[in-house]
Amino acid sequence: MEDSTGEHDHVHLVGGGSKLKPIRDDGYGDSSASDSEYQHALEVVFDSDNNHRRKSSFDAPRRARQQAERRKNSACFVHALLEKQQKGGKAGTLDDIIENCQSQDKFQDGGTDTPTHSRLLTKKQLSDMAWGVRALSKTLGGIRLKLKVKAVFLLTKAHDETLIGYTREVAAWLLNKERSVRYVVWVSFRHLHPDKLTRLTGGRYVEKTLETNHKFNAKELLAEDQSYGGRLKYWTNELCATRPNTFDFVVTLGGDGTVLYASWLFQRIVPPVLSFALGSLGFLTKFDYSDFPNTLTTAFRDGITVSLRLRFEVTVMRAQKQGGNDKGDLVEELIGEESDDHRTHKPDGTYQILNDVVVDRGPNPTMSSIEIFGDDEHFTTVQADGICVATPTGSTAYNLAAGGSLCHPENPVILVTAICAHTLSFRPIILPDTVVLRAGVPYDARTSSWASFDGRKRVELCPGDYVTISASRYPFANVMTQGRRSEDWVNSISRTLQWNSRQRQKGFKEWQDEQK
Repeated sequence: MEDSTGEHDHVHLVGGGSKLKPIRDDGYGDSSASDSEYQHALEVVFDSDNNHRRKSSFDAPRRARQQAERRKNSACFVHALLEKQQKGGKAGTLDDIIENCQSQDKFQDGGTDTPTHSRLLTKKQLSDMAWGVRALSKTLGGIRLKLKVKAVFLLTKAHDETLIGYTREVAAWLLNKERSVRYVVWVSFRHLHPDKLTRLTGGRYVEKTLETNHKFNAKELLAEDQSYGGRLKYWTNELCATRPNTFDFVVTLGGDGTVLYASWLFQRIVPPVLSFALGSLGFLTKFDYSDFPNTLTTAFRDGITVSLRLRFEVTVMRAQKQGGNDKGDLVEELIGEESDDHRTHKPDGTYQILNDVVVDRGPNPTMSSIEIFGDDEHFTTVQADGICVATPTGSTAYNLAAGGSLCHPENPVILVTAICAHTLSFRPIILPDTVVLRAGVPYDARTSSWASFDGRKRVELCPGDYVTISASRYPFANVMTQGRRSEDWVNSISRTLQWNSRQRQKGFKEWQDEQK
């Protein structure tokens, strides 16, 4: 939203026991626009009248119906706004958010409710959800959100000892009594690979490394002021997974990999993430660390501009053993007729990813054979080292190395690129984010394939197994600098990748006749 002066509106989201409500704060007094007009600008309408559902082999129908009833629960203002549905087709507005936040407490406290997976949505529902995320992202890009921040989550890049001092510096600044708010600061390292952690620590993760790190020196930091006691805490993976609403704001110190790890930690609800550039490239790290006091002060006092980055929901589906000696037909199982009393596959883990999912040959010396499906259609069979399915954010990662297209992060698309395809005719393709993509290993494949999610959690896909890839209901809230967002992205690929860097062609210098 922008007024006639070109200045951005400020939307204050006031929590606590009061009703959540947008407040105009543009320095010109009360606006002539009513509250309902501002709420209407952030409304998303869902059409619940749709009887078609995706193939029942995705999951049991009863479970799908139970999960559909739980869609309205959310723990964050962004997702609550998208998920709120009221009877009679009434849209969810900012006034409804606090109700959703309170209804989610049971789930956050370890209740039995589970969120609906986007692969279970109908085509209409998935389209509405994707449209809602895009519309909200566009709106949020033109306003500032002033949040009540108290619990700040600090995430530090691993394998870089110099950043420990930076982490201590930020923590001390937040804890300082000069701050107007008594912040609770959660600190830890970005973890090593889980397998290495198991070997190094006998099965315990090292999330409390900073507590005993001599360079961080937590004891000396706490001794500086008695008020720091109880406000410096250490987060764990389990806490991020089960209680993401514990944290109001995330600050990362590192590079793009550290931001990806933040996305991995928060598999559902993601607090707004502000990233300081202390890595190599910096597509996602927009802020200069040397000015962190002013950056954080401005963010907490004046508000933030958020970009909602598309994430994928990826589910591993395992083939069920069939009776007899005959091998199954993956194409027939996924797009053919199926009986209601027989399930060909069952889910075995769901992940929210920000960059890409890669299905490749893994340690096998021969190439992979991969079947690709889109909704209820069989697209093609790929003979290659693997395929990379990337989000627009991940277009500058493995997708780029495999020859895929660069894509602006606001494009609502899915990028599919083969890795060393054994053909001259395969070209990267771009699909809409309303497609549910499936990539599987045929039953007659010579070897199994392996899937990885944002470069993590590598799992084997045996013949008959597949992964579903669809737009996630939980986008990644990335804090942006003030200014033109498209220009910022073009500048980043020019700066980091030297995009279209070439010496400029000289112009002609016309001959001139000699004057007599």
